[in-house]
Amino acid sequence: MRWEQLAKRQPVVAKMLQSGLEKGRISHAYLFEGQRGTGKKAASLLLAKRLFCLSPIGVSPCLECRNCRRIDSGNHPDVRVISPDGGSIKKEQIEWLQQEFSKTAVESDKKMYIVEHADQMTTSAANSLLKFLEEPHPGTVAVLLTEQYHRLLGTIVSRCQVLSFRPLPPAELAQGLVEEHVPLPLALLAAHLTNSFEEALALAKDSWFAEARTLVLQWYEMLGKPELQLLFFIHDRLFPHFLESHQLDLGLDLLLYLYRDLLHIQAGQMDGVLYRDQLDRLQRWALACPQRRILAGMEAILQAKTRLNTTNMSTALLVEQLVLQLKR
Repeated sequence: MRWEQLAKRQPVVAKMLQSGLEKGRISHAYLFEGQRGTGKKAASLLLAKRLFCLSPIGVSPCLECRNCRRIDSGNHPDVRVISPDGGSIKKEQIEWLQQEFSKTAVESDKKMYIVEHADQMTTSAANSLLKFLEEPHPGTVAVLLTEQYHRLLGTIVSRCQVLSFRPLPPAELAQGLVEEHVPLPLALLAAHLTNSFEEALALAKDSWFAEARTLVLQWYEMLGKPELQLLFFIHDRLFPHFLESHQLDLGLDLLLYLYRDLLHIQAGQMDGVLYRDQLDRLQRWALACPQRRILAGMEAILQAKTRLNTTNMSTALLVEQLVLQLKR
């Protein structure tokens, strides 16, 4: 990530960090809080690169020097990243960090540590970290990352400068994907399926996702065919592609967005259509389908998603029941 990208996605965070760098007033401890995929870790690594860069340009790291490259690969001796060991961050991990940071910095007068999922610290680990924050070593910068900062000790939060990362609006996320050479039809859908830019990019560039989108369009079209032909399509085409439960869950989301597009078209809200490259087909389908039937279909899909995620019902039976409901 570069400052320009951070400023576009998280303008308030970028402004605060850049201002601190310009004035030489970097805090000894930051708390980056926000939903998964909002760029917290990328921002912490960008800050680390700027602090250790050998050839900075203003507030920007060069991204090419030895230090920048080592931070990217996780090999800089003065930048440490702590992650949960199993289901939690343990006291021993924080104590190891304290021992490492009590030593003289290997290559400069600075040290930085990043704690991922800081809310997952055990009580003893949190108390050890609190002592560390209360008596920071000179030149040390701490960055805590969390999706649930209300679970952190209030005394830890009070010793940090809190920077909140906002969820990316789908339109901004889609635009970012297009800038990464993702076709707009895939970018629009991926941006509505996750708040995480990295997850959306990986999804949109996966050939499985493009094929899933095509199959969902065919799925809706097959609802107008004889029941035997429809069931053959499900077993021959759908099941082999949506093999795992999480894949079927995503497929149901894609179908739900298709139904939502039909509502948008009936309401004349063309800007809200996600399957934008299929507008001619969608308009034909929207004209042929009463609104009450579209709403009933969306309700059936949502119920199927609930059963998929809360029961041990066979996925084959679940899909068969759903398509028969949608056909009716």
